[in-house]
Amino acid sequence: MSDQRTAVGRRESLRRGVYILPNLFTTGNLFAGFYGIVSAMNGNYQVAAWFILISAIFDALDGKVARLTGTTSKFGVEYDSLVDLVAFGVAPGLLMYAWALKPFGKLGWLAAFLYVVCGALRLARFNVQVTTVESKRFVGLPIPAAASMVAACVLLFYHLGGSGTIQKVSILILIYVLAFLMVSNFRYYSFKDPELFKRQPFGFLVLAIFLIIVIVAQPEIMFFTLFVIYTISGPIGYLAHLVRRKKRST
Repeated sequence: MSDQRTAVGRRESLRRGVYILPNLFTTGNLFAGFYGIVSAMNGNYQVAAWFILISAIFDALDGKVARLTGTTSKFGVEYDSLVDLVAFGVAPGLLMYAWALKPFGKLGWLAAFLYVVCGALRLARFNVQVTTVESKRFVGLPIPAAASMVAACVLLFYHLGGSGTIQKVSILILIYVLAFLMVSNFRYYSFKDPELFKRQPFGFLVLAIFLIIVIVAQPEIMFFTLFVIYTISGPIGYLAHLVRRKKRST
């Protein structure tokens, strides 16, 4: 009986309609991720990498638009999770397999699958912990950050010439590391701190403008650098916490 009431409640909710604006951004995320898959299948790896990064931009915007306009919904949350698995799980997994992991045979596609399944587990864990975990921190590397790290590696390779032998073993190791970090308990800054949107010292504005200029001047290098820093920030923060705790106990 309770299941029937739940089903009826869901149908009634959908009859009332869905919010258009945030779900359009989510659909843009899905489109960019799907086109990234198509590009990877056609051997256009650089294009695929750029579209994965475009997906990350849409993903950042849909949640912020929903919160700013008060249009968050259960439908939007579920839709966003499904889209994230395609754009940040399947798309980068396929890109890495086609670009660097195919020569490893079974080991290569299993590594790509491990990345996808760990991304799915990361999304599922986030969905069940979203109301119980501190909003300023993510538990585990967010899947958009992992996908962006993958894309940044491809873009850096082509920026440096795009020829010669890819160090495929290093890419294989990277995939395993990203898969582990997504399901780990390392804490990552979420950039959802309300203090970020309040008044800040004038120097912060100057620094932000300088950073934007540097990114525009050398986007491939800067994207790679920023995503590497963010990726390792979780383990480094954990080690720093252990050192502080050890000092307090002595």
